[in-house]
Amino acid sequence: MSQYDVLCIGNAIVDIIAQCDDDFLVENRIIKGAMNLIDAERAELLYSRMGPAIEASGGSAGNTAAGVASFGGRAAYFGKVSQDHLGGIFTHDIKAQGVAFDTSPLTGTPPTARSMIFVTPDGERSMNTYLGACVELGPQDVEADKASGAKVTYFEGYLWDPPLAKEAIRLTAAHAHAAGREVSMTLSDPFCVDRYRDEFLDLMRSGTVDIVFANESEAKSLYQTESFEQALELIRRDCKLAAVTRSELGSVIVRGDETVAVDAIEIAELVDTTGAGDLYAAGFLFGYTAGRSLEDCGKLGSLAAGLVIQQIGPRPRQNLREQAEQAGLL
Repeated sequence: MSQYDVLCIGNAIVDIIAQCDDDFLVENRIIKGAMNLIDAERAELLYSRMGPAIEASGGSAGNTAAGVASFGGRAAYFGKVSQDHLGGIFTHDIKAQGVAFDTSPLTGTPPTARSMIFVTPDGERSMNTYLGACVELGPQDVEADKASGAKVTYFEGYLWDPPLAKEAIRLTAAHAHAAGREVSMTLSDPFCVDRYRDEFLDLMRSGTVDIVFANESEAKSLYQTESFEQALELIRRDCKLAAVTRSELGSVIVRGDETVAVDAIEIAELVDTTGAGDLYAAGFLFGYTAGRSLEDCGKLGSLAAGLVIQQIGPRPRQNLREQAEQAGLL
């Protein structure tokens, strides 16, 4: 019996979230809807210009781990924080969600990562991330028992930015596959795909990655096409299983010759898209590791994503298991 359902690996980041208008983005040279990597000086500058903000533990794969745990799944997490105020916040929050988090923190510098997230009236989020301690995550942080004991390992494409993390991912994948487990990744965002297209394709085609999560823009970027249908056929060929989200159009899941389309849930109000893809992956992987059909996996993903975009912040405030039960999905 496996020790965990899902092991998530990612950049351990505390999100600092504020609302703004589009003019603010233009004035501060922020690329709308993207994750922009910044240095410590720009992090301080943007923080000084932010309006009232909410601090919330984030990081793409950390959000996914929290979502899996909220569904009642057994989740573990690898990620690097420092022994500072924000590191304490992150550690408390992920453990309070019920996620196993035992990565040793850094002592001294660099400090814990933070992302200044600006949410415009249309609900779109523009992220400005200082990676800080994240860049120190490496092979020494791989816990072999968790890597081989999780049904599925899931990592974020953003991890391809800090070089040591690549080694950690490959080592974890080796442990997982040696134990007969599967490895999954999210493409993270189109700009991340632009930076690492060839490497991401190699991960898929070499079998290092079995399951891929992407949104429509990321899938098109991966194959440098404007055709969603073409991107879908190419990703079908390159990996064992892929789930591609399309915002209000729902998602499409492909595995071999199978194609499953899943509707998005109806929402009352779009508040903040932060964490939508992360929570979709959480619902999907919770269902997948429980042996549910691809359609059920997609519906659980749609439920989690639909709930998180109706709130500020990337982690579920509602108990996802209860919400799934009320929706007749569990």
